[in-house]
Amino acid sequence: MLRGLLAAVLAGLVSAAPAADPGASARDIERQFRSGEQRLALQQLDQALIARPSDPGLRFLRAVLLTETGRSAEAVPVLERMTEDFPDLPEPYNNLAVLQAADGQLDRARSLLETALRLDPAYRTAHENLGDVFVRLALRAYEAAAAGGRTEPALQTKLRLVRELASAR
Repeated sequence: MLRGLLAAVLAGLVSAAPAADPGASARDIERQFRSGEQRLALQQLDQALIARPSDPGLRFLRAVLLTETGRSAEAVPVLERMTEDFPDLPEPYNNLAVLQAADGQLDRARSLLETALRLDPAYRTAHENLGDVFVRLALRAYEAAAAGGRTEPALQTKLRLVRELASAR
């Protein structure tokens, strides 16, 4: 939990930090975040969102940064709201699907990824994520089939292969 400790240390330094720039771009904020100034970057982002609450780039960045700081539960409603406010953007559907899949909600993740791909059929990341969801769905189905004590070689081979594939992520 070094990340949590680092955040606590940075919290004590907030008063010494420069004032947040409400005009900061998503790119500048992300650069600041990646350079290790996570707390300040999130403050800059919050200020920028106050100034530009309907900016899809800033809102999406907020969801991404929340996820990367272990605050996925806070990122979910941000992405859900983006799918409502910007229904033609595939990225929020993709990222929300990833979070849903991580939470074991595979059917919801599949549906979100299919929506992302309807919006952008060439969205390669969404294709890959959908493949990962299908692998996990296959694993769930094969495990259910094997749970009844079935030991047919073909089923066991499929189960072994899909387990290998699922662990290759």
